[in-house]
Amino acid sequence: MELAVTDITKRFRDMTAVDRVSCRMTKGVYGLLGVNGAGKTTLMRMLCTLLHPTEGGITWDGEDIFAMDGSYRRILGYLPQEFGYYPEFSVHDYLMYIASIKGLRPAAARRRAGQLLETVGLSGSERKKMKKLSGGMKRRVGIAQAMLNDPKILVLDEPTAGLDPNERIRFRNLISELAGERLILLSTHIVSDVEYIAREILLMRGGKICAAGTTEELIEAMPARVWRVPAAKDQAGSFMKSYKTANMKAVRDGVELRLLSEKRPAEEAAEESATLEDLFLYYFGEKAGEGNV
Repeated sequence: MELAVTDITKRFRDMTAVDRVSCRMTKGVYGLLGVNGAGKTTLMRMLCTLLHPTEGGITWDGEDIFAMDGSYRRILGYLPQEFGYYPEFSVHDYLMYIASIKGLRPAAARRRAGQLLETVGLSGSERKKMKKLSGGMKRRVGIAQAMLNDPKILVLDEPTAGLDPNERIRFRNLISELAGERLILLSTHIVSDVEYIAREILLMRGGKICAAGTTEELIEAMPARVWRVPAAKDQAGSFMKSYKTANMKAVRDGVELRLLSEKRPAEEAAEESATLEDLFLYYFGEKAGEGNV
Protein backbone atom coordinates (compact mmCIF):
# COMPACT_ATOMS: atom_id res chain seq x y z
CA MET A 1 0.00 0.00 0.00
CA GLU A 2 1.73 3.15 -1.23
CA LEU A 3 0.51 6.42 -2.70
CA ALA A 4 3.48 8.05 -4.41
CA VAL A 5 3.54 11.66 -5.61
CA THR A 6 6.46 12.49 -7.90
CA ASP A 7 7.36 16.06 -8.85
CA ILE A 8 3.79 17.15 -9.51
CA THR A 9 3.09 20.72 -10.56
CA LYS A 10 -0.25 22.38 -11.22
CA ARG A 11 -0.45 25.69 -13.05
CA PHE A 12 -3.48 27.83 -13.71
CA ARG A 13 -2.46 30.21 -16.49
CA ASP A 14 0.33 32.30 -14.93
CA MET A 15 -0.19 31.01 -11.36
CA THR A 16 1.57 27.92 -9.97
CA ALA A 17 -0.67 26.47 -7.24
CA VAL A 18 1.44 23.33 -6.62
CA ASP A 19 5.14 23.40 -7.38
CA ARG A 20 7.17 20.17 -7.84
CA VAL A 21 5.71 18.31 -4.86
CA SER A 22 6.95 14.81 -4.04
CA CYS A 23 5.98 12.53 -1.17
CA ARG A 24 5.21 8.90 -0.36
CA MET A 25 2.44 7.72 1.94
CA THR A 26 1.47 4.30 3.27
CA LYS A 27 -1.19 3.37 5.83
CA GLY A 28 -1.87 5.67 8.77
CA VAL A 29 -2.81 9.32 9.23
CA TYR A 30 -0.88 12.02 7.39
CA GLY A 31 -1.37 15.70 8.17
CA LEU A 32 -1.05 18.32 5.43
CA LEU A 33 -0.48 21.52 7.39
CA GLY A 34 -0.39 25.03 5.98
CA VAL A 35 -2.18 28.36 5.85
CA ASN A 36 -5.12 29.03 3.52
CA GLY A 37 -3.89 29.45 -0.04
CA ALA A 38 -0.84 27.22 0.39
CA GLY A 39 -1.99 24.80 -2.34
CA LYS A 40 -3.41 22.07 -0.09
CA THR A 41 -6.80 21.79 -1.78
CA THR A 42 -5.29 21.77 -5.27
CA LEU A 43 -2.94 18.96 -4.23
CA MET A 44 -5.80 16.95 -2.74
CA ARG A 45 -7.99 17.42 -5.80
CA MET A 46 -5.18 15.96 -7.91
CA LEU A 47 -4.88 13.01 -5.53
CA CYS A 48 -8.63 12.47 -6.04
CA THR A 49 -8.29 12.70 -9.87
CA LEU A 50 -10.48 15.82 -9.98
CA LEU A 51 -7.56 17.77 -11.47
CA HIS A 52 -4.76 16.57 -13.73
CA PRO A 53 -1.21 17.69 -12.86
CA THR A 54 0.47 19.99 -15.35
CA GLU A 55 3.64 17.99 -14.77
CA GLY A 56 4.66 14.95 -12.72
CA GLY A 57 2.77 11.83 -11.73
CA ILE A 58 0.82 10.08 -8.97
CA THR A 59 0.80 6.30 -8.53
CA TRP A 60 -0.98 3.81 -6.29
CA ASP A 61 1.16 0.72 -5.71
CA GLY A 62 3.15 1.65 -8.81
CA GLU A 63 0.18 2.21 -11.14
CA ASP A 64 -0.78 5.63 -12.48
CA ILE A 65 -4.00 6.71 -10.75
CA PHE A 66 -5.39 8.41 -13.89
CA ALA A 67 -4.83 5.25 -15.94
CA MET A 68 -6.54 3.20 -13.18
CA ASP A 69 -9.63 5.38 -13.65
CA GLY A 70 -12.68 3.77 -11.95
CA SER A 71 -10.66 1.10 -10.15
CA TYR A 72 -8.80 3.85 -8.30
CA ARG A 73 -11.95 5.77 -7.41
CA ARG A 74 -13.46 2.58 -5.97
CA ILE A 75 -10.76 2.56 -3.28
CA LEU A 76 -10.99 6.31 -2.65
CA GLY A 77 -13.09 8.30 -0.18
CA TYR A 78 -13.14 12.11 -0.32
CA LEU A 79 -14.56 14.77 1.97
CA PRO A 80 -14.15 18.22 0.36
CA GLN A 81 -14.14 21.32 2.51
CA GLU A 82 -17.62 22.17 1.24
CA PHE A 83 -19.58 19.07 0.19
CA GLY A 84 -22.89 19.36 -1.62
CA TYR A 85 -26.18 17.89 -0.44
CA TYR A 86 -29.90 18.30 -0.98
CA PRO A 87 -31.15 20.13 2.15
CA GLU A 88 -34.54 18.37 2.10
CA PHE A 89 -32.94 14.90 2.09
CA SER A 90 -32.81 13.02 5.37
CA VAL A 91 -29.43 11.76 6.50
CA HIS A 92 -30.46 8.23 5.49
CA ASP A 93 -31.69 9.31 2.04
CA TYR A 94 -28.54 11.32 1.43
CA LEU A 95 -26.31 8.34 2.22
CA MET A 96 -28.41 6.04 0.05
CA TYR A 97 -28.16 8.55 -2.79
CA ILE A 98 -24.36 8.73 -2.50
CA ALA A 99 -24.21 4.92 -2.24
CA SER A 100 -26.10 4.61 -5.53
CA ILE A 101 -23.59 6.94 -7.20
CA LYS A 102 -20.77 4.76 -5.85
CA GLY A 103 -22.44 1.64 -7.26
CA LEU A 104 -23.41 -0.06 -3.99
CA ARG A 105 -26.41 -2.42 -4.10
CA PRO A 106 -29.39 -1.15 -2.05
CA ALA A 107 -29.31 -3.89 0.61
CA ALA A 108 -25.55 -3.54 1.10
CA ALA A 109 -25.88 0.26 1.12
CA ARG A 110 -28.51 0.18 3.89
CA ARG A 111 -26.32 -2.07 6.04
CA ARG A 112 -23.24 0.03 5.44
CA ALA A 113 -25.07 3.31 6.09
CA GLY A 114 -26.40 1.99 9.39
CA GLN A 115 -22.95 0.84 10.49
CA LEU A 116 -21.35 4.15 9.57
CA LEU A 117 -23.98 6.28 11.28
CA GLU A 118 -23.27 4.34 14.45
CA THR A 119 -19.52 4.79 13.94
CA VAL A 120 -19.82 8.57 13.55
CA GLY A 121 -22.30 8.90 16.44
CA LEU A 122 -25.43 9.66 14.41
CA SER A 123 -27.39 6.40 14.72
CA GLY A 124 -30.41 8.27 16.14
CA SER A 125 -30.39 11.00 13.50
CA GLU A 126 -30.92 9.10 10.25
CA ARG A 127 -34.38 10.67 9.70
CA LYS A 128 -33.26 14.24 10.34
CA LYS A 129 -33.13 16.50 7.31
CA MET A 130 -29.68 17.60 6.27
CA LYS A 131 -30.63 21.28 6.58
CA LYS A 132 -31.45 20.74 10.29
CA LEU A 133 -28.00 19.39 11.22
CA SER A 134 -25.35 21.36 13.07
CA GLY A 135 -21.99 22.01 11.40
CA GLY A 136 -20.37 19.19 13.36
CA MET A 137 -23.13 16.73 12.48
CA LYS A 138 -22.83 17.61 8.78
CA ARG A 139 -19.09 16.94 8.89
CA ARG A 140 -19.79 13.55 10.47
CA VAL A 141 -22.28 12.75 7.70
CA GLY A 142 -19.53 13.83 5.30
CA ILE A 143 -17.18 11.28 6.82
CA ALA A 144 -19.87 8.62 6.57
CA GLN A 145 -20.46 9.28 2.85
CA ALA A 146 -16.72 9.18 2.19
CA MET A 147 -16.51 5.81 3.96
CA LEU A 148 -19.46 4.12 2.19
CA ASN A 149 -17.21 2.17 -0.16
CA ASP A 150 -14.81 1.21 2.67
CA PRO A 151 -11.94 3.06 0.97
CA LYS A 152 -8.27 2.26 1.29
CA ILE A 153 -7.51 5.98 0.81
CA LEU A 154 -9.48 8.62 2.70
CA VAL A 155 -8.83 12.27 1.78
CA LEU A 156 -10.22 14.95 4.12
CA ASP A 157 -9.96 18.64 3.20
CA GLU A 158 -10.20 20.97 6.23
CA PRO A 159 -12.61 18.57 7.98
CA THR A 160 -12.85 20.56 11.23
CA ALA A 161 -13.42 24.00 9.68
CA GLY A 162 -16.06 25.82 11.70
CA LEU A 163 -16.33 23.19 14.44
CA ASP A 164 -16.30 24.00 18.14
CA PRO A 165 -13.56 22.51 20.38
CA ASN A 166 -15.69 19.54 21.51
CA GLU A 167 -16.62 18.60 17.94
CA ARG A 168 -12.98 18.97 16.90
CA ILE A 169 -11.89 16.52 19.60
CA ARG A 170 -14.64 14.09 18.59
CA PHE A 171 -13.52 14.35 14.99
CA ARG A 172 -9.87 13.67 15.80
CA ASN A 173 -10.82 10.60 17.82
CA LEU A 174 -12.98 9.36 14.95
CA ILE A 175 -10.14 9.77 12.45
CA SER A 176 -7.82 7.78 14.72
CA GLU A 177 -10.40 4.99 14.92
CA LEU A 178 -10.83 4.91 11.15
CA ALA A 179 -7.10 4.80 10.37
CA GLY A 180 -6.60 1.05 10.87
CA GLU A 181 -5.54 -0.50 7.58
CA ARG A 182 -6.11 2.57 5.40
CA LEU A 183 -4.27 5.74 4.41
CA ILE A 184 -5.84 8.97 5.66
CA LEU A 185 -4.65 12.36 4.41
CA LEU A 186 -6.05 15.28 6.38
CA SER A 187 -5.40 18.87 5.36
CA THR A 188 -5.77 21.67 7.88
CA HIS A 189 -4.43 25.00 9.07
CA ILE A 190 -5.25 24.08 12.69
CA VAL A 191 -2.23 22.61 14.46
CA SER A 192 -4.16 20.62 17.06
CA ASP A 193 -6.00 18.67 14.33
CA VAL A 194 -2.87 16.71 13.46
CA GLU A 195 -0.44 17.19 16.35
CA TYR A 196 -1.23 13.92 18.14
CA ILE A 197 -2.84 11.69 15.50
CA ALA A 198 -0.60 12.06 12.43
CA ARG A 199 2.23 9.59 11.86
CA GLU A 200 3.80 12.19 9.57
CA ILE A 201 3.17 15.87 8.94
CA LEU A 202 3.76 17.62 5.62
CA LEU A 203 4.23 21.39 5.86
CA MET A 204 3.05 23.16 2.71
CA ARG A 205 3.89 26.76 1.87
CA GLY A 206 3.60 28.58 -1.45
CA GLY A 207 2.71 25.40 -3.31
CA LYS A 208 5.76 23.48 -2.03
CA ILE A 209 6.34 20.93 0.73
CA CYS A 210 8.84 22.87 2.83
CA ALA A 211 9.34 20.20 5.52
CA ALA A 212 8.06 16.72 6.38
CA GLY A 213 8.44 14.28 9.26
CA THR A 214 7.01 13.31 12.62
CA THR A 215 6.13 16.06 15.08
CA GLU A 216 9.30 15.28 17.03
CA GLU A 217 11.51 15.28 13.93
CA LEU A 218 10.12 18.59 12.68
CA ILE A 219 10.53 20.31 16.03
CA GLU A 220 14.05 18.93 16.44
CA ALA A 221 15.05 20.25 13.00
CA MET A 222 13.57 23.74 13.52
CA PRO A 223 16.48 26.23 13.35
CA ALA A 224 14.93 28.63 15.86
CA ARG A 225 14.69 27.97 19.59
CA VAL A 226 11.88 29.04 21.91
CA TRP A 227 12.51 31.49 24.74
CA ARG A 228 10.44 32.76 27.66
CA VAL A 229 11.33 36.38 28.23
CA PRO A 230 10.08 38.54 31.13
CA ALA A 231 9.86 42.22 30.21
CA ALA A 232 8.40 45.54 31.29
CA LYS A 233 5.27 46.53 29.37
CA ASP A 234 7.07 49.33 27.58
CA GLN A 235 9.71 46.85 26.33
CA ALA A 236 7.24 44.43 24.73
CA GLY A 237 6.94 46.37 21.47
CA SER A 238 10.68 46.36 20.93
CA PHE A 239 10.89 42.57 21.35
CA MET A 240 7.94 42.00 19.04
CA LYS A 241 9.53 44.13 16.33
CA SER A 242 12.68 42.02 16.48
CA TYR A 243 11.37 38.46 17.00
CA LYS A 244 8.49 36.22 16.00
CA THR A 245 6.23 36.18 19.04
CA ALA A 246 4.21 33.07 19.87
CA ASN A 247 2.53 34.50 22.93
CA MET A 248 2.42 37.41 25.33
CA LYS A 249 0.72 37.36 28.71
CA ALA A 250 0.44 39.90 31.49
CA VAL A 251 2.20 39.09 34.77
CA ARG A 252 2.49 41.03 38.01
CA ASP A 253 5.61 42.98 37.07
CA GLY A 254 4.95 43.45 33.35
CA VAL A 255 4.61 40.88 30.57
CA GLU A 256 6.02 37.48 29.67
CA LEU A 257 6.84 36.84 26.02
CA ARG A 258 7.30 33.57 24.15
CA LEU A 259 9.78 34.32 21.37
CA LEU A 260 11.37 32.37 18.54
CA SER A 261 15.05 33.10 18.00
CA GLU A 262 18.20 31.21 17.03
CA LYS A 263 20.10 33.15 19.71
CA ARG A 264 19.18 34.13 23.27
CA PRO A 265 17.08 37.32 22.84
CA ALA A 266 17.85 38.71 26.31
CA GLU A 267 20.09 37.91 29.26
CA GLU A 268 17.11 36.90 31.41
CA ALA A 269 15.57 34.68 28.68
CA ALA A 270 14.94 31.03 29.61
CA GLU A 271 14.77 28.35 26.93
CA GLU A 272 11.48 26.46 26.61
CA SER A 273 10.50 23.22 24.86
CA ALA A 274 9.16 23.89 21.38
CA THR A 275 5.70 22.75 20.27
CA LEU A 276 4.12 22.16 16.87
CA GLU A 277 2.39 25.51 17.28
CA ASP A 278 5.82 27.17 17.58
CA LEU A 279 6.89 25.32 14.44
CA PHE A 280 3.80 26.58 12.61
CA LEU A 281 4.68 30.15 13.62
CA TYR A 282 8.27 29.66 12.46
CA TYR A 283 7.24 28.52 8.96
CA PHE A 284 3.97 30.37 8.44
CA GLY A 285 3.84 33.30 10.85
CA GLU A 286 4.37 36.92 9.96
CA LYS A 287 7.89 38.24 10.02
CA ALA A 288 8.92 40.19 13.06
CA GLY A 289 8.19 43.85 12.67
CA GLU A 290 5.68 46.65 13.19
CA GLY A 291 2.78 44.39 12.18
CA ASN A 292 3.32 42.22 15.26
CA VAL A 293 3.09 45.07 17.74
